Amino acid sequence: MSGASELILVRERGRPWLRYLALGAVAIVMLYPLLWLVGASFKSNTEIYTEIGFWPAHFDFGAYAKGWKTSTEYTFATYFLNSFLITIPRIVVTVISCVLVAYAFARFEFWGKKLLFSVMVGTMMLPLIILRLPQYLVFKEVGWLDSYLPLIVPSAFATDTFFVFMLVQFLRGIPRDMEEAAQIDGCNALQLLWHIIVPLLKPAIISVIVFQFIWTMNDFMGPLIYLSTVEKYPVSLALKMSIGATEEVEWASVIAISVLALVPSVTVFFLAQKHFIEGATSSGVKG
Repeated sequence: MSGASELILVRERGRPWLRYLALGAVAIVMLYPLLWLVGASFKSNTEIYTEIGFWPAHFDFGAYAKGWKTSTEYTFATYFLNSFLITIPRIVVTVISCVLVAYAFARFEFWGKKLLFSVMVGTMMLPLIILRLPQYLVFKEVGWLDSYLPLIVPSAFATDTFFVFMLVQFLRGIPRDMEEAAQIDGCNALQLLWHIIVPLLKPAIISVIVFQFIWTMNDFMGPLIYLSTVEKYPVSLALKMSIGATEEVEWASVIAISVLALVPSVTVFFLAQKHFIEGATSSGVKG
């Protein structure tokens, strides 16, 4: 019996190392394209086509300088600024609208609540592409084409239903003891929301911010449909514009700017990683 117990103990001790080894191997496979992307930004076109390794023969920052200037009269500083002019207001209106709607669904009883919530969840299953035509026609009628309003204003009405659903699930896992105590002290619904609910929702709100930041920065179809002036292009459209259709593409420059385009999203994710993971996991487990 002692020999069998020792064998089981050895196996149990060895299993974590096997897991770490397997996870490390998967991580290398998953991260290699990103490493190759960074390495390729220092290569020439010839090297990019002929070398599979990510380490360049020599480091040349010329691709970054050339890619930053672009082939237009604007540099990528303009396009990055445009991306932030879309992303930051959209995040603000998304957080405000989605928190208000989620608070109503999670804490109030009203006629048609279950039906409205079911309809909202059902819209999550609709492909966004089928909404593009009616939205385009509406925005054309109100004169919003070639502006950032079609990319920002809809989010002010809690149209990002995934975030509403996530916040509702998070709220359902929060006990109501503090809210009941605050109600006894005379707090109204908005005071409860601001002083009690919002601080408790911090991890979920940070998750909303991270998701919306990454999705908006990477959005290509929306700006492509609604924007026609080059000066208003975000980074996603500027990157596509830098790939010429008739002349040889300087892939090193395109890849260099692609690396720079990843920096804001990666930075935001790692700065908010702790709260982001807590919010994402809690919203899926509780409720």
